[in-house]
Amino acid sequence: MTPVLPEARILARAKLAVYTTFFVVGFVFASWASRMVAIRDTLDFQPEQMGRLLLVGAVGSILALPVSGWVVQRIGGRRTIIVFSIVMCGGYGLTATTLGSVPIMMTGLFLFIGGIGMGVNDSAMNFEGTRVEGALKRSIMPRFHGFFSLGTMAGALVGALVARNGITLMLHVGIAIIVGFIIVQLGARWLLPAGFDTQDIDVTSPAPAVGAPAPLESPQSALAQPSVWAAWREPRTWMIGLVVLAAALTEGAGNDWIALGVTDGFHVTEEWGSLTLFIFLTFMTVARFAGTTLIDRLGRVTVLRMCGISAIVGLILFALAPWMWLALVGAALWGLGAALGFPVGMSAASDDPRQAAARVAVVATIGYAAFFAGPPLLGELAAHVGYRNAMLAIIVPAVVSVIVAFVAQAKQPQNTNATSER
Repeated sequence: MTPVLPEARILARAKLAVYTTFFVVGFVFASWASRMVAIRDTLDFQPEQMGRLLLVGAVGSILALPVSGWVVQRIGGRRTIIVFSIVMCGGYGLTATTLGSVPIMMTGLFLFIGGIGMGVNDSAMNFEGTRVEGALKRSIMPRFHGFFSLGTMAGALVGALVARNGITLMLHVGIAIIVGFIIVQLGARWLLPAGFDTQDIDVTSPAPAVGAPAPLESPQSALAQPSVWAAWREPRTWMIGLVVLAAALTEGAGNDWIALGVTDGFHVTEEWGSLTLFIFLTFMTVARFAGTTLIDRLGRVTVLRMCGISAIVGLILFALAPWMWLALVGAALWGLGAALGFPVGMSAASDDPRQAAARVAVVATIGYAAFFAGPPLLGELAAHVGYRNAMLAIIVPAVVSVIVAFVAQAKQPQNTNATSER
C-alpha cells in the first residue's frame, strides 16, 4: 500500500520538481544556443538564412501554444510535461545529431517537431510553477525562472568549454538532450497531483456573460469554472501578454544573437561569443533570484519599469559600443532588464487560481510567440544592418512595456474561498 504523504512534503517535492524542470530546460536550450556559430558554419548560412531556420521551430511552438492550456486541463500538467518533453527532446535531438548530414527540409521538420514540444512543455511548466506559488501563497515565480537562467548559464559555460576544445555539435548537444530528458521524466513524478490546493477549470462550459446575475450555487456548483477559451477575450490578460511579449523578445534575442553579434561585430572567436552569452545569462539569473525580494519591497509595477529601462540602456550600449568591454557592460544591463518580465507576467496572469491555467496559456502564447518568432525575424533585419544594430529594434516593445507595466498590479481573485487567496 502506497503511503499517503503530508501536504507539506508533497508541496516541497513539487517545488523541487519545478526547479529541476526549469533548470534542465534552460540547460538544454542554452546548449543549442551557445553553438549558434557552429550551426551557422556547419550549414554555411547567411544571417537571413539562420533567421529562417530558427523561425521554422518557432512556427511549431506558436501553433502549439494556443491549445496548450486546453491540453494541460485535459491531461494535467504532469502528463503534459512527460509527453511533450518526449516530443521536444526527440525533435531537437534529431536536429542536432543530423545537422549537415540530411537535407535542410528534414532539419526544418525536426526543428518544427521540437518547437511543438517546447511550446506546450514550457506552458505546462509555467502553469505548474503558478500552482506551487499559489499553494505557497507567496511570490516564487522569479526563482523558478531563475533556475531556468541557471540552466542557461550552465549550458552556455559548457558550450564555451566544448567549443574551445573542439568537441562536435552532435556529441555535445546530443548528450545534453539525453541527460536532460531523463531528468525531466523522473522529476515530473513529483509535480503536484491534480486538485492540490487549486481547482481545475471546466473547459466545456461557456463563460458567464459579463454583468449577468450570479445563479444560486450549491457547494458543488460554486466551484464551476469559466471556459478555458474565455481568457482570450480579457483585455487585462492581453495587456499582461504585451509586457511578457517585450520581455520574451528581449530575452530570446539575447539567447539567439549575442554570440553571433560579438563574434562578427568584434571579429573574435566562438568561445568569446559563448562567454558573452554567459555574462548576459549570469546577470539575468542574479536579477531573477533577487526578484522575489524586490517585488515584495517595491511591487510588480516598479520592478517591471526598472527592468524595462535597464534593457533599453543595455541594448543601446551593446549595439553601438565601439569597444568590446562596453558591449559586455551592455550585455549585462540587457540581461538584468530581460529577467523579470516573464515570471512577473505569469504571476499576474494567475492572480485568480480558478482561471490560472487559461490565463497563463494566453500570456505564454503571446510571450513565447515573441520569444520564438521574434529573434528569427531579427535575423532578416541583421542581414541588412548587422547583428548588433538589429537589436535596436527591441527598444520599441521595451518602451511600450514600461508604459503599460501598471497592468501587472496585484489583483485579488474574485469569488474565491479563503484557501485560494494570497
